[in-house]
Amino acid sequence: MTPIVVIPARLAATRLPGKPLADIHGRPMVLHVAARAREADLGPVLIACAETAIQKAAEAEGFPAILTDPALPSGSDRAFAALQAFDPGGKFDVVVNLQGDFPTIAPDQIRAALAPLADPGIDIGTLVAPIEDEAEAALPSVVKAACAFAADANIAPALYFSRAPIPAGEGPRWHHIGIYAFRRAALALFVALPVSPLEAREKLEQLRALEAGMRIGCARIAHGPFGVDTPADLERARALLAPGPGPGPARLAPDRANRSDAS
Repeated sequence: MTPIVVIPARLAATRLPGKPLADIHGRPMVLHVAARAREADLGPVLIACAETAIQKAAEAEGFPAILTDPALPSGSDRAFAALQAFDPGGKFDVVVNLQGDFPTIAPDQIRAALAPLADPGIDIGTLVAPIEDEAEAALPSVVKAACAFAADANIAPALYFSRAPIPAGEGPRWHHIGIYAFRRAALALFVALPVSPLEAREKLEQLRALEAGMRIGCARIAHGPFGVDTPADLERARALLAPGPGPGPARLAPDRANRSDAS
């Protein structure tokens, strides 16, 4: 595999306008994410931006940035458009689509998204973390993945994703973390497909892939990265990333939606 990490970013967030450029100790938030991706050492880190302000900020820190059409409907579309412009010859065959609002993400969490692609039958790798209680499972903003891990396995196929508390019965439930490692051909197919019926119903774009017969593999991690959606989240991120000893990466906030189309 020859991976590239692509971080879609746009300024038109509703709850935290200008989110990618929100200042965290003198550095825009999206560049904290890019720095963690660089530390993951998977390959180049490309910013797929909708505005020139993001492009200028990325290039000032040495990250390549491609300006994409602001009208693109999702982060996946933005990532694919930037990739095609950056690498028209197809050198990079795996695309890690990483959200730009995970400033405390650990490099090993980014690397973990690639693990399911060791199986040549898997089209898309993604991450899940344990759901700890029924209250969290009941939140529609916590997207659940229906998958089952063998006792000694860290990879399992995704059978479905839902905002409902699935699966029923006793046993663990898994919170889907919206980071995707696409085979390049799978990403090309995915963005060419129309919105699917279950995708529209659940408002989860990964269901488009499952409805089209694509296979998604889940890697389990101990906890998810803390995502920034609101001014309060931003203050928390600043505290977590303050210089000097700190508490380390936070557990994923229960109100963090799986928003792979947020950028």
